[in-house]
Amino acid sequence: MVRKEAGAEASAGLAGSLLREVAAEPGRLPEALASFALRRLGPGAGHAVESLRAAHPEADAAALRALVVARGRRRVTAEGAFVGGPFMLFIPFAFCGALLYQARMILELAAVGGLDSTDPERAAELLVLQGVYDDTVTARAALRVAPPSTGRPGRRGLGRWAALWKLVIRMARLLGLMTPTTDTARWFVRVGQIALVVAVFLVGLVAPLVWLPYLAVSYWRATTRLMDRATVFYVGSPDLRSPRGAQFAPAMGVAVLRAVGSLLVPAVAVFLVVTADLQVAGGRWPLLGIVLTSSCLFTGGWWLWRRHRRRSTP
Repeated sequence: MVRKEAGAEASAGLAGSLLREVAAEPGRLPEALASFALRRLGPGAGHAVESLRAAHPEADAAALRALVVARGRRRVTAEGAFVGGPFMLFIPFAFCGALLYQARMILELAAVGGLDSTDPERAAELLVLQGVYDDTVTARAALRVAPPSTGRPGRRGLGRWAALWKLVIRMARLLGLMTPTTDTARWFVRVGQIALVVAVFLVGLVAPLVWLPYLAVSYWRATTRLMDRATVFYVGSPDLRSPRGAQFAPAMGVAVLRAVGSLLVPAVAVFLVVTADLQVAGGRWPLLGIVLTSSCLFTGGWWLWRRHRRRSTP
């Protein structure tokens, strides 16, 4: 238990470090992620594969890849959906955590194939697998470009929030949560993806825990697609030992229950206000605004308190 929580704390620290790095220059998000992952996760990925081989001496390369994918996908689904917390301000933090878990899985798959997980070539391969560049030659050239100076004054006010929103959208695309569409006749698919994110965002302002099942399912599907591409890249063909269809993980069930509870709190509060005909300052709308804001803070604060309590318990 202590070891698991310590690992969660370390992952949260890495996500915070990555967020600070990419926020300084959001235009180089993919390159910053690849360099960061190689530097901070490469050595650990190699050691993890060695430990996996020692724990499963009878497993061949395909079996080891299946173990890496299964373990990593659970981490992305469970930890990735929960690490950011319920408040919208933490969504970039959650996305960074999920991106790092995906990068760790790719590095481990390379290590299973006998490749050095600390070789700079792995960073270029990560960019190709994420669809940022078409080949590793272009990716290596992009990684060699020095980032521009960040000495300029930071944005303030609405400009800062606009920059944060653009960074979140870029993270969602890099994660695979918003799949690109090349067919111009299907522009409505892209509109539908953005509309879904906006709808979840708006509902999340009132019931913040709705993000948990949404991100859990989205991470599961996107990570499955990414791992299929990585397996084909390193092996030459898909790995049939890895499950293809969407599966119901326990973390998803817990997330759904918490999301339902998050929706019930404001719904019951609004129902009581309406049925009792309560008013503030001569109207009902100010009270409804107070009730919705308070319910959001209550459910989100309770969620964060429980996580902090579990981490603090030895």
